[in-house]
Amino acid sequence: MTKHTTRFFSGGLLAAALAAPGWDAGGAVAPANTNSTSKSADKITALFGDQVVARGKGLEIKRSEFDTACIAVKAAATARGARIPPEYMNTLERQVLNDLIGMRLILNKATAEDKTKGKEEFEKSFEKYKADEKITDAEFGERLGPQLLAQGMTREQWQQQRVDQNTIKLVLERELKTNVTDEEMKKYYDEHPSDFEQPEMVRASHILIGTRDSATGTELPEDKKQAKRKQMEDLLKRARGGEDFAKLAREFSEDPGSKDQGGEYTFPRGKMVPAFESAAFSLNTNQVSDIVTTQFGYHIIKLSEKIPAQKVELAKVSDDLKEQLKQRAVQEQLKDYMPKIIQEANVEILDEKLKPRDATPAPIPLDKAEPKKK
Repeated sequence: MTKHTTRFFSGGLLAAALAAPGWDAGGAVAPANTNSTSKSADKITALFGDQVVARGKGLEIKRSEFDTACIAVKAAATARGARIPPEYMNTLERQVLNDLIGMRLILNKATAEDKTKGKEEFEKSFEKYKADEKITDAEFGERLGPQLLAQGMTREQWQQQRVDQNTIKLVLERELKTNVTDEEMKKYYDEHPSDFEQPEMVRASHILIGTRDSATGTELPEDKKQAKRKQMEDLLKRARGGEDFAKLAREFSEDPGSKDQGGEYTFPRGKMVPAFESAAFSLNTNQVSDIVTTQFGYHIIKLSEKIPAQKVELAKVSDDLKEQLKQRAVQEQLKDYMPKIIQEANVEILDEKLKPRDATPAPIPLDKAEPKKK
């Protein structure tokens, strides 16, 4: 387990909208026109009515929309194993409202062309993601479902969020006139060599036979573990006897994250549990390991390729680098741009508890523990 402190910064929703698309609900960005079915938000609305918490020219933020956004942000933090300290909750809520206002005002500036292009970019990147992951739309829906349920969000609302993210980026790039030239990319690439260093990696496949109860997560009794060990010994003989390792993984592996890809992972040091990592990096190409025991169960590993440390060529990162530099340029201008458009819209916050107190709110510290992958 690794322990570190991350930060939930002012402008969190808006910053998420400007980031590269994430294909889960964990980084949820509340849409400016959401109609969430969240039970918590519904109960509040039923008790107090759907009050307007902020109003301005072409803008009205209702309590239900605000509550839904707060629920989404808190659920996203919980999904990442982070805890928001209670004393920072009001600060978080004021930041969420400020971001909702900003996103709505930016989307108000979107043209029909912006909206069409935003949708096209979402669809293109989403199809690429599914192709890269080798999953169907139905399989993606199964992955996304539990997270959407936790946030009280539908698949359609999730999709509209992503379209809105792309639209917001397009509007801001036009409004703020951000443009990144090839010369600027080359200059950044040359001046920040460590940003483009790829550590030594291995491409390896594994078969996992678990030694924990799938329902409770508890260790299996010793007799059942021995039966699992015997099953793995038989699979090891078959793998070393020349049978197709990927086919064996798809048929027998109990690792849902890799079995459909023939058990394959590509990873550097420090990403897997020590016993698994040590075995994978010690193998020769096409060699199959002995049985490796970890807290997850029994593994056999086959090394496909050792990838030496290298600096990634500019041509391979140019698209991502251009997008990163655009986002940086937008972020640098947002601190002046957002107060300007809020003032132009004569925005009034009607809930006293949500009115801004500081010009620059302090970041919210979040304690987060992240387990290493198996």
